[in-house]
Amino acid sequence: MKYDFTSILERHNHDAIAVDGLGTMPNFAPDPPKEGFDVIPMWIADMNFPTVPTIPQAIIERVQHPAYGYFSPTDEYFQSIIKWQATRNGVQGLTPECIGYENGVLGGLVSALTSFAAPGDAVLLHSPTYIGFTKSITNCGYRIVHTPLVLDEEGVWRMDYEDMDAKLKANKIHVAVFCSPHNPCGRVWEKWEIEKAMEVYKANDCLVISDEIWSDLILEGHKHIPTQSVSEDARNRTVALYAPSKTFNLAGLVGSYHIIYNSYLRDRVLAKSSKCHYNDMNVLSMHALIGAYKQEGYEWLDELRQVLTENVNYACDYIQKHFKGVSVQKPQGTYMLFLDCTEWCETHGKTIDQLQKAGWDVGVAWQDGRIFHGPCAIRMNLALPLSRVKEAFDRLDRYVFNA
Repeated sequence: MKYDFTSILERHNHDAIAVDGLGTMPNFAPDPPKEGFDVIPMWIADMNFPTVPTIPQAIIERVQHPAYGYFSPTDEYFQSIIKWQATRNGVQGLTPECIGYENGVLGGLVSALTSFAAPGDAVLLHSPTYIGFTKSITNCGYRIVHTPLVLDEEGVWRMDYEDMDAKLKANKIHVAVFCSPHNPCGRVWEKWEIEKAMEVYKANDCLVISDEIWSDLILEGHKHIPTQSVSEDARNRTVALYAPSKTFNLAGLVGSYHIIYNSYLRDRVLAKSSKCHYNDMNVLSMHALIGAYKQEGYEWLDELRQVLTENVNYACDYIQKHFKGVSVQKPQGTYMLFLDCTEWCETHGKTIDQLQKAGWDVGVAWQDGRIFHGPCAIRMNLALPLSRVKEAFDRLDRYVFNA
């Protein structure tokens, strides 16, 4: 490969809660390991790979000019996004006026939600559910109604359209959050699935806030379908949220963007986000996006997808062969696993807390799945060099599941 996905990054004391946050964030971060074990960070959703070199190059070039005053997004910023969306997702007809900066996908979600619903209103989400949705929605005073994903006979997560429709009607819901690809289950929705979901939302007059931050991280054999692309109605009722942050490991720089085609929706979201003055772009995040969306970024991402696909295949095969009682559905996108440990815990007379702690003790810093609405689940990040993934599963085999 042209780019480095095998070196083990030293992240301690480099502003990374993935390693330095252990034991400091109750009910969220894992505990630090016992003496004799180093940390393998497999919890928070950032990557343990060096990013594409064009990003630090772009930042360094801008930093070398010693003035960092007020600025406006450049035409290169917008054209970089338009080209990226056209090349990666087949998006046609996207114009700069439809693109808007967001201080994070969750900030965009809140702006859209508070533009079209009042505190106390209900919001529909699929479960399992990303903890960021849970916190941002409930912190703003809204009530979450979950519509559970269900496993079909082939072990694939599916939406329950009848349940969605019934809960939208029963709770008089007019705003829904859609996650594509789904976090934490890793489903990459097929076009017909999105079409059917959007028909349900249309029938219930729902604004759809579509989180597509994982849309670049599609594993081999699958393809992302933008929610707005499935119909003219979907194009006009959807606020889509994207970012280079998951793709290129830029979360610490902060810099997401929305795509909103409908001018009425766009005006309301922009009005909401502008009034509190929170939503101003950082000049370095603009240059980071431009650096990410250069030609090298396309090539780097293609290699990354190969690496993640290999890691996911290795992990899922290992679980199936060695961890009896642990169930996992192979993700089609993202780099996260969502392990159902119900059978293992029942067989071994262990609680999910005891199981998680056993992993933490030997340096496997995985994450409690209950905060994602998995009652006996663990969420696991595989965006590490394969050598570290193998070391983690060896430790889990020897010290945890088959000790």
